[in-house]
Amino acid sequence: MNVDEIERWVLSVDRRLLLMRSIRNSRVVKASEVANMTDRSIQNISRAIKECEERELVECITPEKHTWKKYMLTDLGYHVLRELEKHEMI
Repeated sequence: MNVDEIERWVLSVDRRLLLMRSIRNSRVVKASEVANMTDRSIQNISRAIKECEERELVECITPEKHTWKKYMLTDLGYHVLRELEKHEMI
């Protein structure tokens, strides 16, 4: 999947875009923090995190924890974020 396809994939579901915006603003986030910032359920944001992890856009920086995990963008995630910003889509 190339960057253009990933951009469209992120944009196709609001929760993914909200997650990317939240990480851009905070650098490291927990699902509960993003849920509070965006008025979405923790389950909704957790799903976005899982989807973005599968596409290697975000990574867990506390994998040893079972709860309150923290996430940040990967290099690919930053690249996609910069492209979205360049096109003023985020």
